[in-house]
Amino acid sequence: MLYWVMKHFLLGPLMKLFCRPKVEGVEHVPATGGAILVSNHLAVADSFFMPLMMPRRVTFLAKREYFTGKGVKGKFKKYFFSGVGQVPIDRSSGAAAQAALDTGVRLLREGKLLGVYPEGTRSPDGRLYKGKTGVARMALESKAPVIPIAMFGTDRVNPIGSKMWYPHKVVVKVGPPLDFSRYEGMAGDRFVERSITDEIMYALMELSGQEYVDVYAAKVKDDLAAQGKHVAGWKAPKPAERLPESKAG
Repeated sequence: MLYWVMKHFLLGPLMKLFCRPKVEGVEHVPATGGAILVSNHLAVADSFFMPLMMPRRVTFLAKREYFTGKGVKGKFKKYFFSGVGQVPIDRSSGAAAQAALDTGVRLLREGKLLGVYPEGTRSPDGRLYKGKTGVARMALESKAPVIPIAMFGTDRVNPIGSKMWYPHKVVVKVGPPLDFSRYEGMAGDRFVERSITDEIMYALMELSGQEYVDVYAAKVKDDLAAQGKHVAGWKAPKPAERLPESKAG
């Protein structure tokens, strides 16, 4: 109930008023059945604007820390994230990561739209980074279509390091579904999963127009933290020669 109240009566109207969001290609989102919505990740605001512009409810796998806070603030965050349909996951170990993938597959088999950021974290500089293969594993095990989505302008609404939102035009562009049914039964093959993930990242690169960097965004952030550097305003290394594959295989 809270999801629809927030979307149509509380937060949604304010977001539409100040940011004039527009969606293109929404006809690619299936009317029924499970599907994975894979998106680039520029800002926290992505997780608000993408669901706002989708015709169906979108569920994200949210980190467990959002649900375990203490005090009034912690209880509010738990109520908010639970109410809008976010599912808590533990990302602290390999076993926890597998449990998160299992949860994603279960939600897809239940016919839900699952929002996924294959980069695993927000881009530190607006470029597109190497995708993690968990999205490929979920696609293969659930047999759900993968739908690429490119977000534009959310980094201006909610800049990295800022707790404030600012008025700015937002565009959500939806691409044609990617079908990996030709690899049915090959979940667990790391080479197939890497090829599929690269194909997904290639689709996102073409849809978003972002520059691709063949490095995990999380590693870049860890390296910056180790050097005592702040993410905002930092320029990434030059793009690697290898680009994500346009066709898995």
